[in-house]
Amino acid sequence: MYSIMRRQARGQSSLELLITLSFGLIILLPIVVFAFIQISTASSTLSSTNAQAAASKLASVAAAVGTQGYPAKQLVLINVPTGVQNIYVGTQSNGVGHEIVFTVSTSAGLSSVIAYTPVNVSGYLDSITQTGSYLVNVSAQNSCPSNPIVSCVYIKPT
Repeated sequence: MYSIMRRQARGQSSLELLITLSFGLIILLPIVVFAFIQISTASSTLSSTNAQAAASKLASVAAAVGTQGYPAKQLVLINVPTGVQNIYVGTQSNGVGHEIVFTVSTSAGLSSVIAYTPVNVSGYLDSITQTGSYLVNVSAQNSCPSNPIVSCVYIKPT
């Protein structure tokens, strides 16, 4: 008789522990999901902010080199953040234009981060979309490689 009551007490305490742990998991699960969503959003925002800093840095160096004219050139170190899909200089077909565009993959989809320059710019930076630091050559040209009729600042990786 004593052993039967003892087994029932063990079974009851096991069931109580299982119910308590289940309620704890039910409460913690939404908190964990919310935390993952917040981390993803913060990561996307950080990537976009770092892409804006890199684009602005390239634009300001291009403006400085462009105002000096040919044969001015400068090397600049940029940090490419995670999530960068493409980098366009000038136009999206890498023609002559006035913008530097970083296309960044975010939790909401693709986002374009744009920096404008007062000088004509052109170039090709598709080879540096991997995360990391890169040296970029910014040089003033009398005749732009993508459009020989126009002078521009040409931007390319070293």
